[in-house]
Amino acid sequence: MKKIFTILAIIASVLAVILAVLPLSNLAIIPSIIALVCGIVAFYLSKKTGEVKKIIQFTFLLTIIALAISTYKSLFNTNEVVNTETLDNKEIKSEEEAIEELNELDINDIEIEDISVDE
Repeated sequence: MKKIFTILAIIASVLAVILAVLPLSNLAIIPSIIALVCGIVAFYLSKKTGEVKKIIQFTFLLTIIALAISTYKSLFNTNEVVNTETLDNKEIKSEEEAIEELNELDINDIEIEDISVDE
């Protein structure tokens, strides 16, 4: 049982660190909480038997690093919306080009053969 919780804590803490460095760092909170809970259970079970492994302490360290990175990014990174007129102009231009391409197609000249469908 201790090994299962230790493995789950390691996997969750590594996933939390990976998610913390990605642009959507707020998603790192869920695996961090899972890693903390599994780590606490594994620590309690290993303390009960009298042998505390260093890997459990390592998972706590990884989890704290992931939480620190995601907290830092959520506090100090701001998303700014800059000039959207150029995006709107590009969207309108691509829509006009798509309409022109559709108008150039000759759909009336295409003949559809009789297809028999077996039921």
